[in-house]
Amino acid sequence: MKKINGLIKQSGLKPYRYIKNGNVTLIDTEIGRFAIKKKNRNNEIFTYLKSRDFDYYPNVVYDENEYEITEFVEDIYEPNEQKVMDLAKILSQLHSKTTHFREVDYEDYKKIYEDISNNIEYLYSYYNDYCTLIESHVYMSPSEYLLARNISRIYGALNYSKTELEKWYKSIKDKTKQRYVVLHNNADLSHFIKNDLAYLLSWDKVKFGLPIFDLYVLYRRHGLDFDFEEILKHYENEYPLLEEERNLFFILIALPDRILFEGNEYELTKKVSREIDLLYKTERFVLPYNVEENPHDPKPQDNS
Repeated sequence: MKKINGLIKQSGLKPYRYIKNGNVTLIDTEIGRFAIKKKNRNNEIFTYLKSRDFDYYPNVVYDENEYEITEFVEDIYEPNEQKVMDLAKILSQLHSKTTHFREVDYEDYKKIYEDISNNIEYLYSYYNDYCTLIESHVYMSPSEYLLARNISRIYGALNYSKTELEKWYKSIKDKTKQRYVVLHNNADLSHFIKNDLAYLLSWDKVKFGLPIFDLYVLYRRHGLDFDFEEILKHYENEYPLLEEERNLFFILIALPDRILFEGNEYELTKKVSREIDLLYKTERFVLPYNVEENPHDPKPQDNS
């Protein structure tokens, strides 16, 4: 608090009310409300964003070594279904304004391929070992039964990702350029607010990378909450994905998470249920794109 008081004194602001809101301290002054938090900005990237005419984030009005004071933006109500579309649009604009092509070679693509391939093999082993363990139990817990009943869906998702990864690698390993953008890298409805303009918050993970990784984060957090087919279409209205980018995105979202079997049984069962539900929804989301790309292939049966 001493550091915050010192920062306020240096800024010349005269607060009459302090409000603690998580990791942020809000202060009301005669000229308006401001937010104080620990600095998490990459100043070089933010300078770059301004040069690219992207300023959809609260302005910093004062900062020092450890903390910063930013303008406070009041969020207005809008339905979450509309809000997530607006978030997708802001991400597409961020990517569009910061796109550049990076020279790459075989080793760059090989690393992506090997990282995903190793993760697939790890997940195979992880779930196989756990299923062997729960099969040795006389009685399964609800979470164990739910997993055992749906393990074929997990293996199916891993098989799909493995097959598509091989196709993706063959299609791109001779390419010499890769599209790079600024990634917010923390896409979430709670990090998006809208008033007269739209703003992205929580930039502490910002970096450069492939555009699909912002979509991947958004999908993992909200894939069950919304129609992601419409979200992707809305995003691609402003920023169409390249074929190899879309294929890699589908590979990543099809991969199941590693479920940590710890904590109370109620929460664990919810966790397993969410992962299984997301796998089902992902399959339905991805399937039409695969059918369009392979119109003569027979449509897989849904045994759900």
